[in-house]
Amino acid sequence: MKTAFITGASSGFGEATARALAKDGFKIIALARRKERLETLAREFKEQIHTIALDVRDKEAVFEAVENLPSEFKAIDILVNNAGLALETQKFDELALEDIETMVDTNIRGFLYVARAIIPLLRKQKSAYIFNLGSVAGVNPYFGGNVYCGTKAFVRQFSLALRNDLRGSNIKVTNIAPGLCKTEFSEVRFKGDKKKADELYENTKYLSAEDIAKVICSILTLPDHININELELMPVTQTWNGLFVEKGQAL
Repeated sequence: MKTAFITGASSGFGEATARALAKDGFKIIALARRKERLETLAREFKEQIHTIALDVRDKEAVFEAVENLPSEFKAIDILVNNAGLALETQKFDELALEDIETMVDTNIRGFLYVARAIIPLLRKQKSAYIFNLGSVAGVNPYFGGNVYCGTKAFVRQFSLALRNDLRGSNIKVTNIAPGLCKTEFSEVRFKGDKKKADELYENTKYLSAEDIAKVICSILTLPDHININELELMPVTQTWNGLFVEKGQAL
């Protein structure tokens, strides 16, 4: 039985992927901040799951938790490095410094802490897989995306560079870059304002967390010699908005 280490596992992509892989017979290490939600997963999957309640921004806690994994969960085959968030949509110079730091510390620092802690365990396997959760925002900037877009551009480039570092190890790396997807993501971005978050998804079709989980499960069924470097996916209802040209300004 293979083992998957999943961050951000209490909601959204992380929870959906944990459930999908558990149902496919994987053992799951589910890491997230919200202990009560992890306990729900634990009750459902029992001995098949090991939960870790912590914030990936806490470097010491991340490395300590990995060091102290139960022996039956130490042989990790898959890392789903998913924990991340966006906060607000103001112009950069109007964005609270605390929000800037939270995005950078979670989406980059915490992301790197988890990767650094888990990759030595992946190297012990005959083959392994890393899924990094990026975003279309890593390539396509949008108004109010400033810091978030930058962090997801980092995830994309790090994923590509990591493949170079892992050559010869038989560890695959895929950057999963979703577009419009309805999860708690927007509620977090607008700090619990569900009405404001829901407005983004009104009268349109969007991706679901379960869609992303299906994609990850499907990639895992591909032949061993295939590595998908990056997979960008959007709902059919979403396309690019194009470049903006400002008019009415004196030359």
